[in-house]
Amino acid sequence: MNEEPQLDFGSDPELAGFRLQRLEVLNWGTFHKKVWVLEANGLNTLLTGDIGSGKSTLVDAVTTLLVPANRVAYNKAAGAESKERDLRSYVLGYYKSARDEEGVASKPVALRDLNSHSVLLAVFHNAGYDQSVTLAQVFWNRDPRSQPSRFFLVCDEALTIAEHFSNFGSDIAQLKRRLRQRTHTELFDSFPPYGAAFRRRFGIDNEQALELFHQTVSMKSVGNLTRFVREHMLEGFDTGSRIEALVHHFEDLDHAHQAVLKARDQIERLEPLIEQCDRHRTLTSEVADLRQAREALGAYFAAQKEALLKRRLERLEQEQAALTARLERADRERAEGQARRDVLKQDIARKGGDRLEAIAVELRTLEESKARRRSRADHYATLAEALELNMPEDTEHFVENRRRAAQWFEALGDEEAALQNQLNDSAFEIKQLRDRLQELEAEIASLRRRRSNIEQRQIAIREALCEALQLDAREMPFAGELIQVRDEEAGWEGAAERLLHNFALSLLVPDEHYPAVAEWVDRTRLQGRLVYYRVRPVRRKGPVELHPDSLVRKLAIRPDSPLYQWLEQELARRFDYACCQTLEQFRRETHAITAAGQIKSGGQRHEKDDRHALDDRSRYVLGWSNEAKIAALASQADVLRRRIQSLGEGYASLQQQQQALRERRDRLVRLLEFRDFDELEWRSRALAIEQLEHEAQVLRASSDQLQVLVERLEALEQELRELEAARDRLHADLAANGEKQAQAQQQIAQCREILATI
Repeated sequence: MNEEPQLDFGSDPELAGFRLQRLEVLNWGTFHKKVWVLEANGLNTLLTGDIGSGKSTLVDAVTTLLVPANRVAYNKAAGAESKERDLRSYVLGYYKSARDEEGVASKPVALRDLNSHSVLLAVFHNAGYDQSVTLAQVFWNRDPRSQPSRFFLVCDEALTIAEHFSNFGSDIAQLKRRLRQRTHTELFDSFPPYGAAFRRRFGIDNEQALELFHQTVSMKSVGNLTRFVREHMLEGFDTGSRIEALVHHFEDLDHAHQAVLKARDQIERLEPLIEQCDRHRTLTSEVADLRQAREALGAYFAAQKEALLKRRLERLEQEQAALTARLERADRERAEGQARRDVLKQDIARKGGDRLEAIAVELRTLEESKARRRSRADHYATLAEALELNMPEDTEHFVENRRRAAQWFEALGDEEAALQNQLNDSAFEIKQLRDRLQELEAEIASLRRRRSNIEQRQIAIREALCEALQLDAREMPFAGELIQVRDEEAGWEGAAERLLHNFALSLLVPDEHYPAVAEWVDRTRLQGRLVYYRVRPVRRKGPVELHPDSLVRKLAIRPDSPLYQWLEQELARRFDYACCQTLEQFRRETHAITAAGQIKSGGQRHEKDDRHALDDRSRYVLGWSNEAKIAALASQADVLRRRIQSLGEGYASLQQQQQALRERRDRLVRLLEFRDFDELEWRSRALAIEQLEHEAQVLRASSDQLQVLVERLEALEQELRELEAARDRLHADLAANGEKQAQAQQQIAQCREILATI
């Protein structure tokens, strides 16, 4: 078994890895003018010396080469305070402080001026790989008030200050050009790329190791080891952001998982589609092939059709020749038959046949006349029967029928006019009754939606007003909605309704709504009559003095109405009428009313309005219950419906009478179209026909030879008719044959056109 090859890492494994081989400084701190070299040779090195001999200066040189400037704390190894030393002090070589000439302030004393430059160089060597890396930084001063400028170098070879960083005068740019010309050498103007370059060569993954190096090199003591390890040996870890990143990562994974599931589902759905697409592609190809085959079939069938048509055309031509021959033969036979017929007619004429022929002509004429007159007579008879007239037997009777028909026709106009007037009157009355019925039904429907007896027209006006002003209708009642006759005074209800009718239809407007109501009423076309009262607040007064028999005592006011007091005073003021049981009392009183509805005002004016019945509840407007009014209106509606039905039946009867008159007029007009009795007299024609037929029979019976000739002529005539029919059929067949030949020729031409396109 072969052994695995072993790598040779050098003679001393303990020196593996990059170790400090040599440290060189020029003009760094108190190390002035010449190159100072510390040979570590990759081994552990102990640096000793008196205080101020430069131990920390060399440590800070190594730190400057390996740690970014913003993290370096100079002279920390010596336990110095922060900011005691900085890069500028090392480059200029501050070594003491001296007072100024006045002896007040002190300032540092430098070994070097601004024209000098400083170099730090460290060579690290990896004995395991026999590799060397040189790190160097060159410093110079541009501004006495600012930190020195510098550039950084990383080289994969061992360099020295004396050989590679000298003999360039004061031109730093010349030094840079010379160094860039070296192979395996990189120059940088800032620390980050420089640090990344040497960390990459040293195998240092992050800057935390260099931070730990810096703290360890400059450490004097460790107060809290745990804190030191946490702060300097462990990298900072942002738990919150890490958790948030994990959550987002989980969400991303979940979205990715859902996307994968969706993609799988889409693939599963699309796989049949792919199969169908392949199937579609195959079918499309097959269809294209079949279409090409079908297109090719056109030419094939055209050739086949042309051959068939040619054979058909040959048969048609043969058939045409046969038909032509048959037609010629029929023509010859017809000519021969006509010749024989002429001979027979001559023979019959010599035997008395001329008279028979004349009789035949007369018979045909008489038959036509008889048929025409018989038809007219039948039509006349139908009209006469419908008009209750007798069928005339002679001219006098016919003239009498015309006279009577003319009289009836003249009188018929007056009857139709009278009947039309009745129809118009009936239709108008039906319309009026229907309109009234609609009003009643609308009124009943309105009453059923409320409790008051006020007419629908007044309710509609109030609804429009309240809707426009956004008011509640209960705030503005009609007077009649708050007043009713007491039950025990029902005998005076009709009289009270008659006296209070107009006031009951008055709208009571509270004082706070009066301005808006007055304005609305003034600008609105009400399409009706509205009376309204402005109801002001009522001051409480003493008892109202009423007549002992006052009508007001027979009235009740709705107790829950806020207008109770105003209405009570208004009734007492306006309607304190004495209810008189006798006319003697009526004559004595100044303001009085009878149960029959006669009203006396001011001692002089008397009124009794009997245009409507006193007990007609359909006109009642008082009270807050309308059941009685609804019943009265419903009763009136029933009466109207029965009346409308009766009038409708009468109207239908009148329409039937009108239709009958129109039909009678039409019959009279058609009857009067017959102006002469001869148009109807067909019996004389029948008698003449009978006489002529008898004469012909006598002539035929008188000569047997004539009878034979006539029979032969009739047979010949029948034969000629058959020949003529046969000729007509032959002509039709020839025409059809010619048309078929033309069609065949046309189709042959079409086939040849198709074949010509191939």
